[in-house]
Amino acid sequence: MKKEFYSNGKLLVSGEYAILDGALGLAIPVSYGQSLNVTPTTTGLLEWNSLDESNDTWFSATFNLANLNVVSSSDSAMAKTLKDLLLEANAQNPLLLTDSEGFLVETQLTFPRSWGLGTSSTLINNLAQWARVDAFQLLWKAFGGSGYDIACAQSNSPLTYQLKNGSPQVEEIHFDPMFKDSLYFIHLNQKQSSKEAIANYREQQFDKPQLVKEVSDITKKMIHAITLSEFETLMEEHETLLSKVLKIQPVKQRLFPDYFGAIKSLGAWGGDFVLATGDDKTRSYFKSKGFETVIPYSKMLL
Repeated sequence: MKKEFYSNGKLLVSGEYAILDGALGLAIPVSYGQSLNVTPTTTGLLEWNSLDESNDTWFSATFNLANLNVVSSSDSAMAKTLKDLLLEANAQNPLLLTDSEGFLVETQLTFPRSWGLGTSSTLINNLAQWARVDAFQLLWKAFGGSGYDIACAQSNSPLTYQLKNGSPQVEEIHFDPMFKDSLYFIHLNQKQSSKEAIANYREQQFDKPQLVKEVSDITKKMIHAITLSEFETLMEEHETLLSKVLKIQPVKQRLFPDYFGAIKSLGAWGGDFVLATGDDKTRSYFKSKGFETVIPYSKMLL
């Protein structure tokens, strides 16, 4: 019998970097995600095919079902990563690959991979659903990271996320600001490596408990902000705080110094999406700078 799974993509509105050390973050599951379909076969193989949002294959591989050795692949490095994920899932549930003589697995994204909305996290959560194992443990043993993206994959509303003694605390919240029509997500036309960004953060010397406290306070104030100007002030405070820690210039100063609204980095600084406040002139401003992907908050939110 064919099995079907789906997970939501993610954006971290507040708490980037500091969320790794226990800061409270505001995250939103987005209206884009990834599906995973499993069909039993009798081939003795696990055949894997990954499709993008245009139905084109961006990765394929074939594994020996008995030991998950790679038989063939379109990308050897990616095949090794996937093999490690499958081995970890199988270690957590040794029954995973025993109910058929072979499997045909097809994944499909509903967003471009370059957007950074969670190609890996949605895969891990889908794989965990198929294997009936803990997605957070699968993430941490395979890749590391805070786990907020797994929380988004499993949730259907905005949420707060916090690690307490290494345990994820997830609370779905009502975040529906009156000024939501003034919020836009803009893609910076480049993908940022989360692993590299985390490594850079870990190299910095700073007062970690103080950063965690200040970021958590900003997150709480963002959730309860009444006016757009209040929210913009908090965006700018967050940017200034992280800029000092990372020793990286805020994105507005670096790329958009003449923009009329506030701009905040999301997730790994330097790539993927930023959050901007604005109006009907926002889209034309960013397009004039060469940034074509401008998505209103209401369309991005699940």
